[in-house]
Amino acid sequence: MGLPWIWRVKASLGETMAPVGSKLLGQLPTTIFTTMSALAAETGSVNLGQGFPDDEGPAFLRQKAAEYILAGPSQYPPMAGLLALREAVAAHDRRFYGLNFDPGSQVLVTSGATEALAAALFGFLNPGDEAIVIEPAYDSYAPIIRLVGATPRFLRLEAPEWRLDQTRLEALCNAKTRVLILNSPMNPIGKVFGRDELEMIAVVAQANDLRVICDEVYEHIIFPGASHVPLMTLPGMGERCVRIASAGKTFSLTGWKVGYASGPAQLIGLMAKAHQFLTFTTPPALQLAVAHGLEQPDDYYAQLGNDLGAKRDRLAQGLVAAGFHPLPAKGTYFLVVDLSGKGVKNDSEFAVELAKKAGVVAIPLSAFYEVDGPQHLLRFCFSKQFDVLDNAIERLKRALIPA
Repeated sequence: MGLPWIWRVKASLGETMAPVGSKLLGQLPTTIFTTMSALAAETGSVNLGQGFPDDEGPAFLRQKAAEYILAGPSQYPPMAGLLALREAVAAHDRRFYGLNFDPGSQVLVTSGATEALAAALFGFLNPGDEAIVIEPAYDSYAPIIRLVGATPRFLRLEAPEWRLDQTRLEALCNAKTRVLILNSPMNPIGKVFGRDELEMIAVVAQANDLRVICDEVYEHIIFPGASHVPLMTLPGMGERCVRIASAGKTFSLTGWKVGYASGPAQLIGLMAKAHQFLTFTTPPALQLAVAHGLEQPDDYYAQLGNDLGAKRDRLAQGLVAAGFHPLPAKGTYFLVVDLSGKGVKNDSEFAVELAKKAGVVAIPLSAFYEVDGPQHLLRFCFSKQFDVLDNAIERLKRALIPA
């Protein structure tokens, strides 16, 4: 059909077409994950950068998905998600946390947890509002906030304790502050917020009438000595929180992109209004398979944490043997090392050098900060096969330990 009529008119008058493209998105750099994965391919490195398992996930769930693909349904499921999955999410939240949600109005299925985060931010914020982001932070938070026309305000946690400071949190709140994002267990540092820190957040949220978006995708990847407590279980927080979780993390099926949110009907309703214009729905066969997964006995969930905890320990021990100083990691897929003892001045340059010299890729932690991130920290992903971790450890030792 050619150009739209208005541009045909402009062209006939000798006018050129206006430039296209989002100024915000156009100025965003390529993600550090894409950059480092490309470097891994270029150098033949073991890639301990991007956070996903290197196997295909549980065979019993993949078999279920295949059965549902063949048997159907294959047409559009309800916008909010198949009732079977919404019921399974509600049952899961009741079983593990004592939360009681109505599957019909208080649970929403999304195409991955990141879409749920986007739906929440689009639903809860207006242009000119502000949202608090705890750093180091998952890299999608700030761009989505800005797409809404809102402004992210950053609360930095400091290594090695990564302790929340209530006074600094309170200082970020003002008349424009509407939302706080809480990621626990926390990517990229493996922190699990303790109950005392959650109580601090609850005090500030209630005093400033904040809505809290709780990114809990690593809820079942918790290691001994830590426990995951959803913020919404604290007094006064049930009506101001939404809880976002992920089948990708719970079942090691990150490519399925099945996420879900639960919370009060008003907040879930606002998310649904955004979700209907983002992806609208999620493949029904995958929804049904995930519903089956959520019904697994407690042994499944315990084994998930045990297996990944063993991988964390294997990598941590190997990193120590290679001369690194790992920081504690109580959950997630990630282990951070402190490079201070190596005299590192630039974590990004060191990460590139490590790939070229040792053949191992990690992520510079400064990539998870808005500006002026610390330059002495590096993140490794341990959700890999033991032989992959062992290979990486041997490469590091050969490259970094004098003969």
